Amino acid sequence: MRIALDTNILAYAEGVGDEFRCLQAREVIAVIPVEDILLPIQVLGELHRVLTGKAFREAGETKEAILGWSDAFTTAETSWPAMESALDLVADHGLQIWDALILSVSAEHRCRLLLSEDLQNGFTWRGVTVVNPFREQKHPLLKAVTGE
Repeated sequence: MRIALDTNILAYAEGVGDEFRCLQAREVIAVIPVEDILLPIQVLGELHRVLTGKAFREAGETKEAILGWSDAFTTAETSWPAMESALDLVADHGLQIWDALILSVSAEHRCRLLLSEDLQNGFTWRGVTVVNPFREQKHPLLKAVTGE
């Protein structure tokens, strides 16, 4: 099952945030098969902003972190059709454009899950279900992946 990761999951895995979420993010990433993880390029751009602006990391250290994520997992570029779909998500569902773009790219690349705490847990669009991995009640699709 292909799974996309949102920026907040990577930021927590990088140690930005509370200890519980940082640990949970690392654990969930560790149990997903490497070949099943997709990183929309938008996520890596947002992670750069978080690491430099919120965590105050140096540009070189941030660059290495971003390159490390892109070396470890498949990345997905934004296409014009994905942007058009994101515009529809904004108009039809009230999503923020950057969140909509991440969801749209995830759908374009046939992901079944998008792990995120920013979008509505359980929201499904074009076969992609948004799941907040930090919720106490785990979504059945996430349970299937983590073996819970």
